[in-house]
Amino acid sequence: MDESHRAFLASFGSFVRPHNGEVLIEEGKPQHNLYLILSGLLHVVAGAGGRDLLVASLGAGDSLGEVNIFDPATASASVIARSECLIWSISEAELQGFFEADPVAGVSFMTGLLRLAGHRIRSMNAKLAESEEKSALHSFWKSHA
Repeated sequence: MDESHRAFLASFGSFVRPHNGEVLIEEGKPQHNLYLILSGLLHVVAGAGGRDLLVASLGAGDSLGEVNIFDPATASASVIARSECLIWSISEAELQGFFEADPVAGVSFMTGLLRLAGHRIRSMNAKLAESEEKSALHSFWKSHA
């Protein structure tokens, strides 16, 4: 996305500055915003079997909440700031306004967002495959012990 499109897009959202330890998104709660991380570190944490499981660590250039913008539901995980952060936030209605105001910039924005989502899916698939390999190896050694 070129600089003029980024500046125009920024006028549709707002900036938030969560502090270390602050919950930005709470698992199981309605979530209606898309977030782009400009600086800082955030942890994505999901409840699993009565404990919290670290799903991902995210930083500058990553996005959050895109799934709920296009498929509204409750948040599937919590997102917690692990440092001082600067995050740009846009609601579904604001994003729709941006798309209507500048369709060319909207296509560019969506291309970048889909690229990020594709990267995240590939990363999660790799983690799942690695987990399955470890589980199979563990089962093998357990059965031959």
